[in-house]
Amino acid sequence: MALPLTVDFHAHGQSPKAMELIAGAPSNPGAEANPHNQQLARTRYGPAFRDINIRLHTMDRERIDMQAVSPAPNYAYWADEELSNQIVTASNEHVAEIVATNRDRFVGLCHVSLQFPELAAKQLATAMTSLGMRGVEIGSRVEGVDLDDPSLDPFWAAAQEHRAPIFIHPSGTTLGKRVAKYYLGNVIGNPLDTTIALTNLIFGGVLERFPMLNVVAAHGGGYLPSYFARSVHGHQVRPEMHTISRPPTEYLRRIWVDNLVFEPLFVAHLVTVMGASRVVLGTDYPFDMGQENPVDLVEAVPGLSDADRDKIKGGNAIDLLRLA
Repeated sequence: MALPLTVDFHAHGQSPKAMELIAGAPSNPGAEANPHNQQLARTRYGPAFRDINIRLHTMDRERIDMQAVSPAPNYAYWADEELSNQIVTASNEHVAEIVATNRDRFVGLCHVSLQFPELAAKQLATAMTSLGMRGVEIGSRVEGVDLDDPSLDPFWAAAQEHRAPIFIHPSGTTLGKRVAKYYLGNVIGNPLDTTIALTNLIFGGVLERFPMLNVVAAHGGGYLPSYFARSVHGHQVRPEMHTISRPPTEYLRRIWVDNLVFEPLFVAHLVTVMGASRVVLGTDYPFDMGQENPVDLVEAVPGLSDADRDKIKGGNAIDLLRLA
């Protein structure tokens, strides 16, 4: 197989069986119905999820050679162990079915039951070996548990052992009523949740305890690259932040982010802060809060060398997914 030139690290599939299991669960806490999202599910998202030809046509239009397909981020971390395992199995098998339609165009990222870390470790091993997955997608928190909680260490250990890139994608926010209007729960809340998750991984010592973890963050890493200097300053003056043995920037530069930031100016900022070797393409297919021009954004960044453009377009993702 020829290596792809452009790789979208942030694209989704949706398992009908998993959605049925989630919708029919008595323990489902439910979500506030959004009429516009319901309309989009009928008119845009549904066909885009179901029809592989729509997916391929969209990729061609966006100049995407390959998608890393992850399940839509409805993690159902509230589910009990049996139900959660059924949801994860359905989601992962669906992604595997998409990949099987065209292995030159698709690779898969799996889901796991992160609320049960030992089970999650086993699910990851199964997905990476039996289903041929190339990584795993997780949420930015697990109900009331943040990602730096020591209880999650069995999962981190499994991800490190299997060299599975970990794609962190938020699903909602804990900000509640403060972002209930103007769709701010997504517009502001999702990037903030990612920012908190990554900061916890750094200052909670997860990246120190598991030095071979490969973490990729959606939506440009949230707000982390934009104001990390405040965290660096806090580490210098606040004893509460003296939890890691190296300067915070060393851990920041171990994280990858996608370029889902909409404007060349902000892609340029990601490259300045993170480095060209730490940025991948992301569309958030097929959602309306995604972007349809990730390759164009990279090409519009002034001053980038051809080598750095190629890394962002596909080279970094190829390394992360071990396609070579």
